[in-house]
Amino acid sequence: MHEARPDEILELIGGLLGENGCGWDKEQTPDTLCDYLLEETYELVEAVRSKDRAGVREELGDVFFLLFFLTVLLNGEQGLELSEVWQENVRKMKGRHPHVFGEASINTRQELHQQWEAIKKQEKRAGNQDPKPENLFANIPEGLPPLLKAYRLNSKAARDGFTWKTNVDHRQALTREWEEWLRAVADGDPEAKEEEFGDLLFNLVELGRRQGIKSSGALLRANSKFVRRFRNMCVLAEQKGLDWDTLDLESKDRLWEEVKKAEG
Repeated sequence: MHEARPDEILELIGGLLGENGCGWDKEQTPDTLCDYLLEETYELVEAVRSKDRAGVREELGDVFFLLFFLTVLLNGEQGLELSEVWQENVRKMKGRHPHVFGEASINTRQELHQQWEAIKKQEKRAGNQDPKPENLFANIPEGLPPLLKAYRLNSKAARDGFTWKTNVDHRQALTREWEEWLRAVADGDPEAKEEEFGDLLFNLVELGRRQGIKSSGALLRANSKFVRRFRNMCVLAEQKGLDWDTLDLESKDRLWEEVKKAEG
C-alpha cells in the first residue's frame, strides 16, 4: 500500500484549489474553516475517548487535512509557511522544557508548572507583551467550551498562587456556594439562581481539578453512560413486553436499577 506523505496532502489541496478544482473548496477562507476544524476536533476527541481505533485514524486525518488546508490559505493571505510553523513550535517547546533540553532540574510537578508559567511570562516580555497579573488569563481563548475554560481558569489561578490552601478549605467554600444556591432558589429570582448555579459549577470544576479530574472529560463519560443505560432500559422494557410510553416513573426506575445492576 502506498504510504502518503504530508507533501502529498499539500499537493491534493493544491489540486482542489486549482483551475479545475472544487468550487466549494475554492470558496473557503481561514474564517470559514475554523468551524469545521472545531467540529472535526470534537469528533477526534470522541473517537479517542471511546477507544475507537478506526475512528481515531479517520478523524485524525480530517483534522490534519483541515490544518494543512488552513495553512495553505493563510500562506496565500499572510505568507505563512508550514516550515515556519514547525520551526517556531520546536523552538518554543524546547525553550519551555529546559529540564529536558537544557540544564534545569525539576523534582516535583509543582516546580514543573511554576517553571512553565515563568518561561511563558519571559516569552511575553521578549515579545513586548504585557505580563502583568491582570493578563494572567490572556492566552485562554474566549471561545473555549465553558467547562474546559473553567478548568483552565482555576488551573491558571492555582499556578499563580491564588487558590485555597487545602482541600478542606475548598470544600468549605463549596458548601457556602451550595447554601447561596439554595437561598437563591428559595428567593425565586431567576438572575440570582443563574448566577449562583454558575458559581456552584465553577467551584465543582475546581473540586475535580484538585483531584486530578477534568470536568469536561468526566461529564462526557457521564453523558455517554446515561445514554447507554437509557438505551438498554428501553431494550429491557421491550424484552419484557412492556409499553415504554405507558410506564409510570416507578416502573421506569425499576428498569433503570435493573440495567445498573446488570452492568455490575
